[in-house]
Amino acid sequence: MYCVIMAGGRGTRFWPASRKNNPKQLLNIVGKTTMLQMTVDRFQKMKNVEDIFIVTSEDLASKIKRKISGIKAKNIIIEPSGKNTAPAIGLAALRIKSIREDAVMGVFPADHLVIGAQKFAKTVRSAIQISNKSDGLVTIGIEPKFASTGYGYIQFDPKSPLDYLAGFKVKTFAEKPHKKLAERFVSSGDFLWNGGMFIWKVSSFFSELKTHMPEFDRQLEKIEKKINSNQDFNRLWKKIQAESIDYGLMEKSDKIYVVKSEFEWNDLGSWDAVFDVSPKTKDKNVVRGKGLVIDGKNNLIDSNNHFTAVVGVDNIVVVNTPDATLVIPRDKVENIKELVTYLEKNKKTELL
Repeated sequence: MYCVIMAGGRGTRFWPASRKNNPKQLLNIVGKTTMLQMTVDRFQKMKNVEDIFIVTSEDLASKIKRKISGIKAKNIIIEPSGKNTAPAIGLAALRIKSIREDAVMGVFPADHLVIGAQKFAKTVRSAIQISNKSDGLVTIGIEPKFASTGYGYIQFDPKSPLDYLAGFKVKTFAEKPHKKLAERFVSSGDFLWNGGMFIWKVSSFFSELKTHMPEFDRQLEKIEKKINSNQDFNRLWKKIQAESIDYGLMEKSDKIYVVKSEFEWNDLGSWDAVFDVSPKTKDKNVVRGKGLVIDGKNNLIDSNNHFTAVVGVDNIVVVNTPDATLVIPRDKVENIKELVTYLEKNKKTELL
């Protein structure tokens, strides 16, 4: 398998720590290394990974080259501009196709927490086998632990098990649901969280693109010719419509399979998720760096070595950086995106 790590996002829900030039995937959110380095290390230890590529933006490429070990400079694929996941994956698929047309490629986020390396490797092996046997597109689904409204869901057909491979035919994809619908999904027993991980043969991917995203497929063919003749393809890239791989392809194809994960997973999509996975004091507070909580519980402090005291309050997040401080209730952390939008509209570029 040729591994593609998607590392072009901005991580706006992790403001003020995550910024345009130093986003979430380049932060030490858990552990002693960056999320991207943890992801690279995970794949380097897997025997069936032939090579690792990183897709990112031009303004992050040089920083990734400096900060991330184990990746050849030529394996950093630069998007001319962010166009959501489908174009980024298409660009990576062209690179892998140029190496081996019958290759299997796996697409993974740069910034998710995976616990259980052997179980993760086993799940990926099953997905590779299914992609080879079926010529289909395979995704990895996460067993839901609660009725989350923050994840998309994958409904599978429990009557279609694929031999011993823990794989099933996918019936449908569902966007992030409201609370009652999420509860119905989880209680039904045939829904999994969508973890944004995909495995397929390059040939299968382009075949399905031709059927379900024909205009995008034609644009990629033109870009491929430019790449093969060492010509700039920025003008062609500008014509490509931004589209997610889920909406553009996965929700339309009838050749979709899902493998149930056996590993522990967290997308670390918010400060509240960091609270969930972090060690806690006896009062169930998380204090990262210099900080103190008195008469309060279930708080998260990320002090950035700026002594931070929280007194008499529960369930809040406090994050310090040299130029900004965030204070927000834990159940409102999704609203950080609105704050970032406000900063953008008011041209507070020094805070972005």
